[in-house]
Amino acid sequence: MFEIRRFEKEDIDKVIAFELELRRQEPDTYYWEPDDMYKQQLESSFTDPRFNTAISFIAVKDNAVIGRIDASVITSRSDASCFSAYLDWICVLKSERHHQAAQGLLEALRTECKARNVGVLIALMADNEEAQRFYKSVKDASIHDTGIWMDIK
Repeated sequence: MFEIRRFEKEDIDKVIAFELELRRQEPDTYYWEPDDMYKQQLESSFTDPRFNTAISFIAVKDNAVIGRIDASVITSRSDASCFSAYLDWICVLKSERHHQAAQGLLEALRTECKARNVGVLIALMADNEEAQRFYKSVKDASIHDTGIWMDIK
């Protein structure tokens, strides 16, 4: 069985081990490596005020991270109530999928969003079949638009 808990600074080494294992299990899916710079950025994110709206949970089994979810409350004056949040990433090790870890992570995120008075969680869906099946199975969700990424130069 696994436990869902907040991703805290003391979990960074376990999260990096998770990400390395993720890349080992799916080398054609995740291309960048969680190197020393990434570790430094993760460490600083816990004191950087830009991350005040960040919400992150991990799934832990046998003292190892097997999944992670990251989101952020969207702050915009067009929605001054901060009614929305953006689901940035949800991933579970391929070897641990289909044991409800992703559902547990999503439920923890939804509970936290509700506590922050967020009413809508917005996600861009990955294009692969497994991700599509997962998102289509999410309770109380509907699929709307497609996404676009715009570089800021």
